[in-house]
Amino acid sequence: MAAELHVELVAADRSVWSGEATLVVARTTSGDIGIMPGHQPLLGVLESGPVTIRTSGGGTVIAAVHGGFISFADNKLSLLAEIVELADEIDVQRAERALERAKSDADAAAERRAEIRLRAVAVR
Repeated sequence: MAAELHVELVAADRSVWSGEATLVVARTTSGDIGIMPGHQPLLGVLESGPVTIRTSGGGTVIAAVHGGFISFADNKLSLLAEIVELADEIDVQRAERALERAKSDADAAAERRAEIRLRAVAVR
């Protein structure tokens, strides 16, 4: 079994992260899933939520992912999402303001996006 897998994290408008990893945890419509080298092939729908990538170098990449697809075969994992925000790119104060605005506007979708951004930042 290989010790690492190749990961491509891609948003609709850009390639967000690419590299080698030992573990990726993501939320699918069937629940949370952990992908390690040698995992069975899969194709699934991503739910909005944080994605955690444990890099081969011992680091961790956290991203807020908003919808998309996950595909794994031949030790290559692709996470294709509508919107991806790395935790390091998220402005916490802006996300908190967006959450408050969404709550006051009763905008459930915007509220969910803001909550996911804040969860991604909290995990890092």
